[in-house]
Amino acid sequence: MHPGMMAFWHARRGAACGERGGWGGHGRRDDHAGGGDDFGGGSFGVRRPLRFLAYRLDLTEPQVAELATILDELKIERAQAAVDQRRTTASLADAITGGTFDEAKAKAAAEDRVKSNDRVQGAVVRALGRIHSLLTEEQRPKLAYLLRTGALSI
Repeated sequence: MHPGMMAFWHARRGAACGERGGWGGHGRRDDHAGGGDDFGGGSFGVRRPLRFLAYRLDLTEPQVAELATILDELKIERAQAAVDQRRTTASLADAITGGTFDEAKAKAAAEDRVKSNDRVQGAVVRALGRIHSLLTEEQRPKLAYLLRTGALSI
């Protein structure tokens, strides 16, 4: 790889890791905001999937505004699920800390995890329903294609 290209690559990789990064130190810190996938388990940012969908589906301004609201609500639900995950992990750790295994505490934590997962899945289904009603007949097959090919994950 050309030395100049290697410097560019290293700078961009640093930006992805939260370092200052950027070409010549001028990269934007939010270039990699949103992290992981578009809707999935990693960190979830509204800006990137919104821009991507607005471009790929050729959305109108009112559609973009409504989609931003839908994605933001989904982001909040996923953030709450992450909090629930940490809480149940702590409860499971507490269940094995004592001299005897606290099966009741472990079962309660496991049930809380299931409930949290169910809430997220319900939010995803509601979001998809709202997105479906938002899109035109021409835009829906494009969204389905993005889902099928993995370009967009939910």
